[in-house]
Parts: sequence; structure tokens; C-alpha cells
Amino acid sequence: MRRVTGREKSDKLLEWKKGKKAELILKAAAEKLTTDPKKIEEIRNKILSKYPNVFDALEESAEVGDKVYTKADIEPEWAAALTETAKQKIKIETADVTATIEISSTKPDGIESVRTALLNAAKIKKPSDVTVDIYTIGAPKYKIEIVAKDYSEAEKILQEVVNEAVNTINTLGGAGRQLS
Repeated sequence: MRRVTGREKSDKLLEWKKGKKAELILKAAAEKLTTDPKKIEEIRNKILSKYPNVFDALEESAEVGDKVYTKADIEPEWAAALTETAKQKIKIETADVTATIEISSTKPDGIESVRTALLNAAKIKKPSDVTVDIYTIGAPKYKIEIVAKDYSEAEKILQEVVNEAVNTINTLGGAGRQLS
């Protein structure tokens, strides 16, 4: 134990915990289907033929659905049970970032300018797994919230959304800036 670094020790402990959780999910899915324990071993072997460990397959199915198990030739009822159980037991980590902007316009059609700026910002091109929400704090302040799988991706998209809102309002004759 003395020759093992702290990092190696924590990695191995995490791997062990994920393995235990994967076993519990397999058993829960088997209970839903009321099958024998031998079938669990068969399903585990099929998953391990396509993935380095069972937890990785379960985690991926919690994100994208039961199509993950078609690669491993798992029966549809097992795929559905595994996916449903994995979605209940595995929390997918996300990165949440926010920014506050201030946009306003003193023109007669200023409300439409602000609305257009916020709608353009919300329509910015982004991956399907990223969500963009824009809330009003109280005119002229608005909060932009981005939820993505990766923190750097969320930051990049947040900056694009803020820039789009500010640039749009500026071109429409208003004023805009990022507060935080």
C-alpha cells in the first residue's frame, strides 16, 4: 500500500464503487424482468464484449437511451430495463454557467429590439445536448444560463450567446453590455 500513490488509490476506489453500482443496476433490471441469475452473467459478458466495463455502458445508456445495447446484441426487453434502471440510478454530471447582461433601447420600437436581441441569442447554433435559457431579472437586466456536459463548452457557448445579444441590440440602435 505504501508504494501506491494517493491518486492511484482513489482511482481504484472509484472504479470499485462504479463496479458495485453496475452490479446493483444489473440485479435491479433482472428483478424487473424476473429472470434467473445466469442471465445476468450472460448480459454482463455481452456488455463487456463491447465496453471496457459495465458501468460505462450503463452510463452511456442513461444519456442516449437503449440503442447502446444493440451493439452488444442484447434483447430489447433487457435493453429497456437496463436503460430505465440506469436513468434512475446514475446522475449524469453537467456544467452550469450563467451570465447577466443589460440591454435596453430608447427608440420607439425598443421593446421589439430587446426581444429580437434575446431571441437571436437563444437561437445561437449549439449541440443538441446543450440548453440555453434566458430569464428576465427586471428590465434591462437578463440572466443567461447554459447547461452542457463540459464546462469549457458551456463557457464558449455562453460567450457566443452574450455576444449575439449585445451585438444585435447595438446594431438595432440600443445599448448592451455584460455585467457578470
